This record gives sequence, structure tokens and C-alpha cells, in this order.
Amino acid sequence: MKALTFSTFGDSAVLEYIEIPDPQLKNDEILVEMKAIGLNFADVYRRKGNYHLKGNPPFIAGYEGAGIVIDANNHSEYKIGDRVAFADVPFANAELVAVNVNHVLPLPENISFETASSVLLQGLTAHYLATDSHKTAKGETVLIHAVAGGVGQILTQISKLLGASVIGLTSSAEKAKIGFEQGADHVFLYNEDWKSQVFKIAPKGVDAVYDSIGSTLIESFDVTKECGQVVFFGMAGGDPAPVDPRMLMDGSKTLTGGDLWSYLNSKEERIKRATQLFHWISEGKIKLSEPTSFKLSEGKLAHDFLESRKSTGKIILIP
Repeated sequence: MKALTFSTFGDSAVLEYIEIPDPQLKNDEILVEMKAIGLNFADVYRRKGNYHLKGNPPFIAGYEGAGIVIDANNHSEYKIGDRVAFADVPFANAELVAVNVNHVLPLPENISFETASSVLLQGLTAHYLATDSHKTAKGETVLIHAVAGGVGQILTQISKLLGASVIGLTSSAEKAKIGFEQGADHVFLYNEDWKSQVFKIAPKGVDAVYDSIGSTLIESFDVTKECGQVVFFGMAGGDPAPVDPRMLMDGSKTLTGGDLWSYLNSKEERIKRATQLFHWISEGKIKLSEPTSFKLSEGKLAHDFLESRKSTGKIILIP
């Protein structure tokens, strides 16, 4: 099979599209022929050598995708030709992937391979943020950093579905427009005095802040009301400053960490959460931006485009 690989760490020039042996199935795995693969910043971090990475050189990144079963490996619940997807299976940047049966997500006929590979990681992240990390309640006001990003767009829509008002933050007027298109009630720019703007909307502060930037964590607390919550789930802008526990105590504020892998902890949980996401998409309650597609063999171009920060929707790779 062909795969997008790297044997040393570095910029996108280390990526190689090469022929490697097909996966050897273990007893608890089925073989999936990939039709679409999601590209995420975690794959860039893996390529650079600063994120968890499985296997040996030549390394294969990627954890998200969709395809069809071509070897059920004696697992009677699957048959050849079944449409499936996954959000947390390594070595996805290849024509063939061995998928643990506990990680298989049945793919409804009305959800395309491209949609599944566009939405699972970011959509399931948005889902747990709005329903577990913070249990969104009707009438709340929430602040979402990077509102035009992949998670931000879906988190905005889910927050609105659950009855919250949404204030978004982003870096440009073009991206602000995207935030409004997703349903945000207000969108402010980082280069403005956004904290003052937030207090004009929510004089006592917001109920919850979703912070994927990291370096903005203290500012997030500044605009959180007493008894409010900050959910920290990413470091796109760098490591956060240390948080003073006295500040948390004095304002009765809560800091919650968020990581998707903590919630995708069983076959039942994976299927339940993905089914809810697919249901919302099928009903038109969540609308997705059209993904930007690259051939898997054009992986270098895809990585460069992702790192350029010019993309606003999902980038997918097509074998």
C-alpha cells in the first residue's frame, strides 16, 4: 500500500509518499480501505517530533478517517463493504488501516466519507466541551476563542442548539464573518479591546469560556463571572501562564482541562457521541463548511496549507 510517511522530524519537506507493507491484522482488528482522511494540527506536531507518536520509522501520522471494510477478520458484526469511520485510530494517512473493533464507528448512508473525516475529531471535541466539560444551560452566555476554527465553528453551533448566547473571538474581519455564519451573536477581534467589548454584552462576565489558545488563559478568567468556568483545551498561542489558586477561590471560579481521549473511553461512548453528531448533521442542525481536499500523495501541500493559517474549514486527504 501507499502511505504518507516521515522518517525524520522537521518541516513538511520530511514527508514522503511511499510504498510500505500492508498492515498485519491482530485478532481484534478489521482492515479498512480509506476513502477520506482528516488532517489536524496534531499531525503537524507529530511530524515535528513534539507530540505522542506510535510505531517506528517510517512513521505514519493521522488518527481520523472513513472508508470501507475489506477484511472483517472473522468479526461477524462487520462484513466486506461496510461503511465505517473512526476518530482515534493511529496510522490513518495510508490507503489501508487496521482498525480496532472497539474504535469502529458505523457510518450512516446519509453521511459521506468526506463529511465523516471532516467532523469527527473536531465535532466530538466540541460535543464533549459543551456537554461534559461545561454543561451548557439555556440562557447562558459563553465565550469561544478561535471561533472560526474547526472546533470553534461546531462548538458555536452546539452551544446555540443548547440555548446559549455565543460571543466569539478571532483574528480578522474575514474570520469574524465565518463566526457570524455559524450563529455567533457577537464576534470581536483579538487586536481590539475585546475584554471591554465582552463586558458591554455581559456586564458581570460570561458563564463559560472555551480557551484553545493557552496564552490567553488569564484574560479568559478576567471576563468570567463569579462562579463561572474556563475550559482550557489547547495551546495554539503558546503555553498559559500559571493560574493563582487564590484568584479561583476569591471569585469562586473553576478551571477545567479538556482532552477528547478522556471521553472516547469505550466502544459504547464512541458510538453514542458520534451518533448524536451524525444525527445533528442529518437534521441540518449542524452545518459544515466545505472541506479543502488534497490527494494523499500531496500531503506536503496539505501540511503547508494547514500551517499557513489560511484555511478556515477542514482539510482532508483523499487516497
